[in-house]
Amino acid sequence: MTFRKKLPLLALPLALAACSEVASKEPEVRTVRTIVANPRPIDDDRRAVGEVRPRYESELGFRVSGKVISRLVDVGATVKAGDPLARLDDQDYRNKLRSAEADLVSAQAVQIEAAAAEERYRQLLASGSTTRANYDTALKNFRSAEAKLESAKASYDMAKDQLAYAELKAEFDGVVTAVGADPGQVVSSGKMVIRLAQPDDKDAVFSIAESVFGNRKPNRDERPEITVSLLSNAAISTDGTVREISPVADPVTRTYQVKVTLRNPPEEMRFGGSVVGRLKAATEPVVVLPGSALFDKGGAPAVWVVNSTSGTLGLKTVVIGRYETDRVIISDGLARATSLSPPVSTGCARTRTFAWQKGLPNDQLQPVRMGAAPQEHRCLSHARRSDRRPVGLRQARPRGRSALHHQDHGGEDRMAGRDRD
Repeated sequence: MTFRKKLPLLALPLALAACSEVASKEPEVRTVRTIVANPRPIDDDRRAVGEVRPRYESELGFRVSGKVISRLVDVGATVKAGDPLARLDDQDYRNKLRSAEADLVSAQAVQIEAAAAEERYRQLLASGSTTRANYDTALKNFRSAEAKLESAKASYDMAKDQLAYAELKAEFDGVVTAVGADPGQVVSSGKMVIRLAQPDDKDAVFSIAESVFGNRKPNRDERPEITVSLLSNAAISTDGTVREISPVADPVTRTYQVKVTLRNPPEEMRFGGSVVGRLKAATEPVVVLPGSALFDKGGAPAVWVVNSTSGTLGLKTVVIGRYETDRVIISDGLARATSLSPPVSTGCARTRTFAWQKGLPNDQLQPVRMGAAPQEHRCLSHARRSDRRPVGLRQARPRGRSALHHQDHGGEDRMAGRDRD
């Protein structure tokens, strides 16, 4: 057979290959499971762990300095108003009281003598038996004696009070939460010796990150309701109201302290116990999706949306309200009655492992036309892994099987599996 006769036979496979290549570029029609977006309010189930603290807590100390000779209570003791808590060595204050008492008696004697002299000179002045100068001198001595008497009385009262201050007493009914001095220790005035808390008024204190507040503007009249339960036993719970939000972040943790006043707290909620708080409020209308439904489009989070007119898939950017453990809350970007599709094998190497859960609201099957996936799209996980490197995809294998190659700048990770119709 000559060369010219063999040439048409050699061109025939090339023509068939070209035809198959053209046919492979046609969009593939595939049935995927979709849901219809229905934004609706959901319970704000974000939780924070805090501890129970007394709302009113006072650090009690001696108003005078001295040596502690006895401490009558320990941590956890329940006391009544007026009960003695600790005592100082009061010998010096007793001596000061006796000295002040003697000065008072002396001042009283001088005042009595000066009063009698002023009375005599006044009578003599009236009868003309003495001069005006002598009466003025007697009057001055009398007024000076009265002033010294008042000073002596004040010194006596002060010495008496200082002696009483040598014994520390409870100002109100409460529970001892801490002690700051032991017998034999010399303390200065004002040093904390006993910390006393009112047992009936309790607060739940939480450290809240700045991201939780979002874009909410502070409102002094707003008092959110909080459900507080024990961390060890969720059945023991009560309600509370936010009464204080710290305006300044903690310099170490960069969190804000939030105090919640508990209403009728159960006895099991003891001071220092760990509690869990949850906001009793519903969010604005949002769409809840699994975390693996997120993609990246131009650096912004996006999801696959079905075009009801053309029956094709397209990426639509959305606004993420917050990320949770296994889902994301989309606050904006999806209108009502928007059909959403799960990630497809042409869009990302990780999407093969994801499918909508059956039983979701408006769950349905819908045929869509699969186009070429843009190479700039990246997977986003629910942990906001925005630093993930771009993923390149190889063309899917024919006959319903595909090998999804995860190429992370030379990485050797490979994922392979069967596409689901």
